[in-house]
Amino acid sequence: MTTDFRLADLGDALLAATTADLRRSQTDRKRATSRRRRRTLAFAAVALVAVPGGAVAAVNLFSAEEAARSIPSGTLSLLNTDPTCTTVRAGVEFDCTLAVAPTGELGAGNWLRTVEPTVDDSKHVNGGCRSLNAAGTHWRCYVGEEAIKQQIIGPALLGAPSVGPSVG
Repeated sequence: MTTDFRLADLGDALLAATTADLRRSQTDRKRATSRRRRRTLAFAAVALVAVPGGAVAAVNLFSAEEAARSIPSGTLSLLNTDPTCTTVRAGVEFDCTLAVAPTGELGAGNWLRTVEPTVDDSKHVNGGCRSLNAAGTHWRCYVGEEAIKQQIIGPALLGAPSVGPSVG
């Protein structure tokens, strides 16, 4: 009879320990799930604020002066042309005039409708311009996705690093 009593006690103790362990495990899982949910929600909230905010900031911060600087950085033929730009659509479209006509592979008078990439201060392709006259002194420039829509650059080029002004 003592053996039966010991087995019953052992069984009760094992049941109690297993039950306690399962409760702890369920509580730990709930805590971990709750932490993951909070972390995911926090990340989503930051993304909702940061991504559109960053996109708006990038558009609003890109100025006519930055557009002018990006023109000669994109194409060797446009170096030393002293561009100035005015805003057509804030942060997206600029009307630019070069003080000095471009030189290079196209020669004088062959620039009408020529497209060239632009490169920002961080040395990445940020858009592109299209010449509006044969002399190459009047350009319409577009930043970001608008340069792709205007068929000046392809999607793979936008944001690509640039080691220097392109040739050809």
